Amino acid sequence: MQITEHTLRQAWHRIAAGSDLLDDTMLPPTGRSREQYAQLAGDPGGLFLVLDEDGTVRGYRSPYQEVFATQDLDQVLYFASEEAVRNPAEHAEMLDRINPAWGSRFRSGGMDGTRPAQPCGRDPLERLAWIARTWCEQDPYTNLAFFRGEGISAEQLALLHGADPEQTAAGTRLSDLRGMDGAGRDHWDIAWETFCFGQAGDWAFLMYHDTPPGTRADSAALSRLGVTETVRLSACEAKAIYTFDYMRDGRRIDDDRGALEMIHYNRGRAPYYRGGQLDFLNQAIRRAELDHPELTDEFELYFHALDDALGLQLPQQDIQEGTVQAAQWARTDSGRG
Repeated sequence: MQITEHTLRQAWHRIAAGSDLLDDTMLPPTGRSREQYAQLAGDPGGLFLVLDEDGTVRGYRSPYQEVFATQDLDQVLYFASEEAVRNPAEHAEMLDRINPAWGSRFRSGGMDGTRPAQPCGRDPLERLAWIARTWCEQDPYTNLAFFRGEGISAEQLALLHGADPEQTAAGTRLSDLRGMDGAGRDHWDIAWETFCFGQAGDWAFLMYHDTPPGTRADSAALSRLGVTETVRLSACEAKAIYTFDYMRDGRRIDDDRGALEMIHYNRGRAPYYRGGQLDFLNQAIRRAELDHPELTDEFELYFHALDDALGLQLPQQDIQEGTVQAAQWARTDSGRG
């Protein structure tokens, strides 16, 4: 059955009439183009439904952020209901009261047929999310980069990004660099001149503010070192820009949406395209929300989901005590360190 505005409103009315949680006014606004978002949606970030001529319904959270596209009427009704009763602590139970299948769908965080992940059963901050809050303030570093592949070396990755080869070979630690004497060198001077690296779980990691000009760490160079996956997290506190970049086998995983901003994640809403390449992260984030209502910081929830879905982690004690391996940037012709 082709979805029209009439069939959609009729179906929503039947659902609302049988529920004590919904009414006709809760159906998200609809239109014929995404350009009508600002005119009709009202609430920035609210769900807006665009009905195509072929019966496809597309959900938007801004004129530029499409979050789903489907010709399945039940899915449209579910997404509209998810929007109407969005409350992470009680959402699944509320959707159960409307339709038990919808409650199960919410718990999975994915599309139909996705089984809910098992609870993690551990401290949500112990492996990666412990760093989330300070990272938002660019402390200890602006960029967190992770690399995975068969037999990769954190030292080789450090050199590729411009590390001082003598310090890398010597196994220099962050505490060694912090203890170096030098006039006018404060905490920020040292931080911008140095970076940390190492291995944690299946991933090698680098932490830095900026890399020297002229260094080449492109996908081809990484591939030669055996890297098959990279995750890069970047924070710019002054502009409130926090990006997530995931590449696998030399290809960016982003559902053709370009730069992925973590600031777009709001509790109870899937941040990525439903049914898309990053739907596994939607599912992990939903699992984190359900498992850990005590986490009030959305970056902590997001980082815990990255840990759960991809196994990302950082050695908290080594970083905080300065025993993590570190180096200065190799000197360039311009004299920059």
